[in-house]
Amino acid sequence: MAILRTVARPLLASVFISGGLRTLRDPHSVAAAAEPVAQPVAGRVPRLPNDTVSLVRINSAVQVGAGALLATGRFPRASALVLAASLVPTTLAGHAWWNTDDPAERARQRVQFTKNLSLFGGLLIAAADTHGKPSLAYRSRAAAAAGGRSARKAGQTVGTTLAESAHGTRSAVGTLRDHAVHAVGK
Repeated sequence: MAILRTVARPLLASVFISGGLRTLRDPHSVAAAAEPVAQPVAGRVPRLPNDTVSLVRINSAVQVGAGALLATGRFPRASALVLAASLVPTTLAGHAWWNTDDPAERARQRVQFTKNLSLFGGLLIAAADTHGKPSLAYRSRAAAAAGGRSARKAGQTVGTTLAESAHGTRSAVGTLRDHAVHAVGK
């Protein structure tokens, strides 16, 4: 499975790296198409610039950076999630087939839209891939359960020790009493 990940991640990342580099070189070529999606996003997310060209550059840089991380296997789950998030506005802006009147162009955009949905699905699978190891949530639950078992066992051990100690004290008091009675009785 490791060989599969080694090959699959760069293949999945390649479309984001190449497309991101192309758009970084010429952000004006997609800025007009990005305008209807970029401005509502900029209005809702603080600290983002209002300039569509700048937003296109940011999205492209994110795709190149996260794509490179995914391709090299660095932070693969996080980079796959970042790429999936960056794919949503890209797809809505670039492949809005429902807004196209020309049947041929509409069909082409629908194919591109569906391709991006497929990429989105692949990125979600990559984001969920734990390399065959249990997830962080599973490991946390298992550690909490083991801690609970250890605490209960320690509590039982302390209880048993106290009970034995109390029994030993009672035995010693009884022995002393017997010796005192025996001494007085002589």
